[in-house]
Amino acid sequence: MSDENKESKEKEEKNVLEEIGDSVGKFATKTFESIKHTIDKSLESRNKVMTIRVNDDANDKLNMLVDAGIFKSRSESAAFLIEEGTKQQEKLFEKITSKLKTIDKLKDELKDIITGELADKKGK
Repeated sequence: MSDENKESKEKEEKNVLEEIGDSVGKFATKTFESIKHTIDKSLESRNKVMTIRVNDDANDKLNMLVDAGIFKSRSESAAFLIEEGTKQQEKLFEKITSKLKTIDKLKDELKDIITGELADKKGK
């Protein structure tokens, strides 16, 4: 293979690699923007204020998300992670909700029993 052909082939390979790099870069940018949009949308509905304590590891990870530019604050990072965690545990929360409804029903029945007993005593 002549030097000229070799140079031409190297240029062609370089161009192909640059195109692939550009495509990957564009894909990464679009993916980041899509994730950012999803995060921003989920954070819009935040309207409850909480004060929480976290360990050093959790704090470091919240800071990483801020340093990476994904969130503007640790508060946003924590809110997002809490929301994602509760979504992942949806089945557990469904079970808890069911049991709490049962507990509320039993409390109402108990109130009715006590109210009835007290009414009976007053009536005598």
